[in-house]
Amino acid sequence: MSDIEVQVRNLKRQVLKCLPDPVSYTDKKAFGHAADIAVASYSSGKTYLGEPLVIYYMELARITACEIGLGLPAVISALLSGISKGSEGWKKIEELKDPAIGSVIIGLSRVTALKGKDFTGQAENFRKLLLTLADDGRVILIALAERLQMMRRLNQLPDKERLPLASETYFLFAPLAHRLGYYNIKSEMEDLAMQLMEPGEYNEIDAKLKRTTTSRNRLIKEFSQPLKERLDALGMNYELKSRTKSVHSIWQKMKRQGVTFEEVFDIFAIRIIIDTDTAHEKSSCWQAYSVVTDLYQPDPSRMRDWISVPKTNGYESLHITVVTQAGKWVEVQIRTKRMDEIAEKGLAAHFRYKGLKSEGGLDAWMSQMREVLGTVEKEGSDFLGEIRPGLYSDEVFVFTPKGEVKQLPAGATLLDFAFDIHTEVGSKCIGGKINGRNVQLKQKLQNGDHVSVITSVKQSPKRDWLAFVITNKARSKIKLALNEEKVKLAAEGKEILTRRLKNWKIPYGDATVVKLLEEYGFKTSQDLYFSIAVGETDLLDAKRVLLRSEGSTEPAAAKLPEAHEREEPLKGGGDYLVIDEKIEGLDYKLSKCCNPVFGDRIFGFVTVLEGIKIHRASCPNADFMMSNFPYRVLRARWTRLDATRGFLTSVKLTGVENLGIVARITDILSEYRVSVKNFSYKMDNGLFEGKIDLLVPNINMLYGLIKKMQAVKGITKASRIDN
Repeated sequence: MSDIEVQVRNLKRQVLKCLPDPVSYTDKKAFGHAADIAVASYSSGKTYLGEPLVIYYMELARITACEIGLGLPAVISALLSGISKGSEGWKKIEELKDPAIGSVIIGLSRVTALKGKDFTGQAENFRKLLLTLADDGRVILIALAERLQMMRRLNQLPDKERLPLASETYFLFAPLAHRLGYYNIKSEMEDLAMQLMEPGEYNEIDAKLKRTTTSRNRLIKEFSQPLKERLDALGMNYELKSRTKSVHSIWQKMKRQGVTFEEVFDIFAIRIIIDTDTAHEKSSCWQAYSVVTDLYQPDPSRMRDWISVPKTNGYESLHITVVTQAGKWVEVQIRTKRMDEIAEKGLAAHFRYKGLKSEGGLDAWMSQMREVLGTVEKEGSDFLGEIRPGLYSDEVFVFTPKGEVKQLPAGATLLDFAFDIHTEVGSKCIGGKINGRNVQLKQKLQNGDHVSVITSVKQSPKRDWLAFVITNKARSKIKLALNEEKVKLAAEGKEILTRRLKNWKIPYGDATVVKLLEEYGFKTSQDLYFSIAVGETDLLDAKRVLLRSEGSTEPAAAKLPEAHEREEPLKGGGDYLVIDEKIEGLDYKLSKCCNPVFGDRIFGFVTVLEGIKIHRASCPNADFMMSNFPYRVLRARWTRLDATRGFLTSVKLTGVENLGIVARITDILSEYRVSVKNFSYKMDNGLFEGKIDLLVPNINMLYGLIKKMQAVKGITKASRIDN
């Protein structure tokens, strides 16, 4: 028997030993048949590192079974994943009569085809990799197994391939392993990558760990002995293990806390693994917890109860940090045998314990990620910057008003919570309450918080929300809403510009748009139109740009009005009605139903008793007057007015109660030196609502004032109202 045959035989034995019990005769026969297909198909082929293909894929099957914890179909898929569709080997795969195997192999072939050569490419390839989850969740887990296999061979790779592989693994695959609950795989990947990326730091910490092994083992023995005596006295069936932190984990703690190796007090942890039935798991764990805290003084701030509320990846355990009589800090982890296997083998074990016959349940867990990935296209570093925090994060557990537990990444805000409930709730959120206290959108959540959300139908997603939300769902939904709003506003801006150009007798075309793009530095015409719609680009200034003589930086000699001109004639007969203080003998009034301000589009309406009333074109009553009394509608436009003239208008403010909000609004009104006729506000149940009646000289000042008030802390919306 050759060496290869011996290796194949040993690997087959290991795989069968790792498969979930019970392994039936039929299962053994199916795996044996798959192994025969692998031996025949891979024949004398070798990997580019010189390793026999059959050994490479048999080892991949072993990792899939023993370290990832998947079942027989996934293990066979991993074993045969090197066989291409259409080959003789593929015909034999089809004879297995399990379509899931072929489907997973095809998914893996798409993953294998992704060859990122730089970091941007890797991030985009990783995005495509995750999208394959839409077909079968086992694809990503087998890909994770293959990545672990490649990292263990890192030193055999050519120099030019090592760093890209290590960095891709460190930044993308290790966080994914963490999120899926494969902590051992995550730690191994990080350590292997760190050896290449930070060899100096790795070797220094590794050497110190080896030097302190003896003293550490002595401390573990001294700490564990009293525990064993107490637990034995209670008749508990348990196992006591010790676990030393990985080199990378210690390095991260040193950097995060700004301490030396000697100052990291929880370099190792003691695990108490209890063998008990499901019905007594909680009581047994808390009984062991009581033993630990009776013997050693605990630190309450470092207590973690992931038994009552498990992590989203299925992790369950009690964590407590205690101090010995010698002043040494020790972390103790208490869990059952079932919980320990889930901690070791991640989601695969979690779903198996829940009674699922296959790993298809993984798709349910990944559904939220697929939703984020499918919402908008994300490429390169933008995608990486958004998806990685969602993969690599601890969690906080908070309660809804109905007592439902929500699990969110550590650092999540009230707004993240709102979007987690529902996209519509997040989009309309204006504030909320945490433990009965009014809070703002950006308030961070803590474990055990009781959270409720306050919404308003007038609220909509804001760009500044992206600065403080951290969940992928919240970010993607906000961006989607902002993009939709931008497209809509850009269309309005384009319409405004074309109307103005027509009125100014300036032709609209590519040359005109390009001139404005160059002048204002916009990358696309959509950016220009959007800027016009929101008032960031002044149209009168744009007119000066377009009328400027070639080679001159000064406006052309043409006389320019100082105010907004009308855009298109309104329906009605006769000449324009010029609204000007110099007109004598003409009785007109500004309508109180819409309070027009200099710069608004306007029209005149002849009343029976009050002469001519001037209305805004957007007046709520405009449609009624124009459709029912078109013969009484007069065209009107503004001309220059005395700068001291003020126009009455009203602004409505809504938001959440915040200390100093009224004082800040008052400061802004003083800054703009406008005459305030009335300022009323009320605060009720954490909500703020105000109305300001004031005199402004023109709409430019009005909208500048509104924009300034919109930025006040606590204000969620500032808008002009008609009365």
